[in-house]
Amino acid sequence: MPYNIVLIEPEIPTNTGNIGRLSLASGCHLHLVKPFGFELNDTRVKRAGLDYWKHVSLTVYESTEAFFKEHHDKKMAFLSSHGKQTYWDIPFEKDMFFIFGKESKGLSAEILQKHDSKSYKIPIHSEHIRSINLANAVSVVVYEALRHHT
Repeated sequence: MPYNIVLIEPEIPTNTGNIGRLSLASGCHLHLVKPFGFELNDTRVKRAGLDYWKHVSLTVYESTEAFFKEHHDKKMAFLSSHGKQTYWDIPFEKDMFFIFGKESKGLSAEILQKHDSKSYKIPIHSEHIRSINLANAVSVVVYEALRHHT
């Protein structure tokens, strides 16, 4: 797998379904960190992922602590509207982990503070919105990474 998409505590099933479909299309591994705002067998997850969901390379973690304990030594980029740099500055490497937070609050202050130098944002050119949709944000970052390595 060239890249890893990590969703910490996703809340919206259709976003997760769409991101599952994207991970399959882009050759990425999807990591989902509990708690979720839905059940993985929710019909909305399956509808958004269509019949592709069964083919998604997926790992589920019981907690944020469990995820970071297992992958503490991996190259990571943390995506947040509070990021210090733009996603264009990510030093893209194969097998990298792209970490995204939940739709309502993003990544926790604790995670962002701990990984401040590896926090990135997608520029927003309007004062009328705070962030873009999670599935769209994942798409932007993943396809930029693929552009660097194809």
